[in-house]
Amino acid sequence: MTDGLCKPGFERVAEAFAKNFDSKGEVGASVCLTVGGQTVVDLWDGVANPKTQAPWTRDTVSIVFSCTKGATALCAHVLASRGKLDLDAPVIELWPEFGQHGKERVTTRMMLDHSSAVPALRAPVKDSGPFEWDYMTARLADEVPFWQPGTRNGYHGFTFGWTVGEMVRRASGKSLGTFFREEVAKPLGLDFWIGLPEEIEPRVAPITPYVYKAADAVTPFMRDLGTDKHSIASLFFFNVGAWRTKGANARESHAAEIGAANGITNARGLAGMYAPLANGGAMLVDGKTLARMGEVSMATHDDATLRIPTRFALGFMKSMDNRQRSVGARLFGEDVDSVILGSPAFGHVGAGGSLGFADPSAGLSFGYTMNRMGPGLLMNERGQALIDAAYLSLGYKNKDGGVWVK
Repeated sequence: MTDGLCKPGFERVAEAFAKNFDSKGEVGASVCLTVGGQTVVDLWDGVANPKTQAPWTRDTVSIVFSCTKGATALCAHVLASRGKLDLDAPVIELWPEFGQHGKERVTTRMMLDHSSAVPALRAPVKDSGPFEWDYMTARLADEVPFWQPGTRNGYHGFTFGWTVGEMVRRASGKSLGTFFREEVAKPLGLDFWIGLPEEIEPRVAPITPYVYKAADAVTPFMRDLGTDKHSIASLFFFNVGAWRTKGANARESHAAEIGAANGITNARGLAGMYAPLANGGAMLVDGKTLARMGEVSMATHDDATLRIPTRFALGFMKSMDNRQRSVGARLFGEDVDSVILGSPAFGHVGAGGSLGFADPSAGLSFGYTMNRMGPGLLMNERGQALIDAAYLSLGYKNKDGGVWVK
């Protein structure tokens, strides 16, 4: 039974949330919206742990995969706003070791927009590698770029956490997880961690992966995974040490600081992080920094990793309409491989379909988390239905042009 808050005018969101459970296979989930900094929707429902049948409660949290990138990027922008990190300076000014094999001119901006050309590691990552910060940063510093940095982009699906995260660490003198906790999560009162304390572990809803059939392996990304072990897609997906063998539900996977993939929170935490960014940036960044955060920095018709069209701001995803351009959309439904937002909006999708974003023009922040992953590389029908309901509730008319408009 759905519990929580839904203020008048936002009934569409509650209806879409209930429909996800009734007819779209949702198991456990949460959704939260703020408008003008005020919470207008904060709902949760379902089963947190299918094995024990424990219910999803107000304080249930789950791993949000690449939604973590938004939190990591925000840390970099907080430092930039304070004058402690120059996004356009060569990375080697803070991280000299990174300047090997043609990476001397890489900037933090390139790291944020996925053009720094280290989307994966070629040589095998040892099992404990993802749980050892210094090992991963040393490997990335020594990696040969996959293309001339800055000339194209390919999603840095796992490595982003250490490229951007190491810049946060060097600029602040604190680990990524510590900086996020002390400078973002604690001041905003968020249930959100990069590196989960053991005492929070009982509140974590385990993730159920989406299981693909052999016949599904027809998208460019899936073909790269299955036919070319040296492809960027395959290296990104498989060459991740014990992150893959132990899985996202392991205590080690929660405890480490993996700034691309292992943030743990709920919809309230995601919406709460983006709420200041939807309303001028107060407490986090100045106006100049906020404006820069939402601008498209890199876009392509063929992402070198994901093999779909992508559009990125500095560490955040922009609206991506691949309904007519993605093999996955034709295979799994039109909402797969897209995330359709308002034009000024920026945020980040997590594997399986979780999402957090800010839309400054609407004063809107949004969060959605769940424990049953869906198909595709970006959103799927459950999350997009909630986004659509949010915009319709605010008087927006349609998304026919690839962004929500009034």
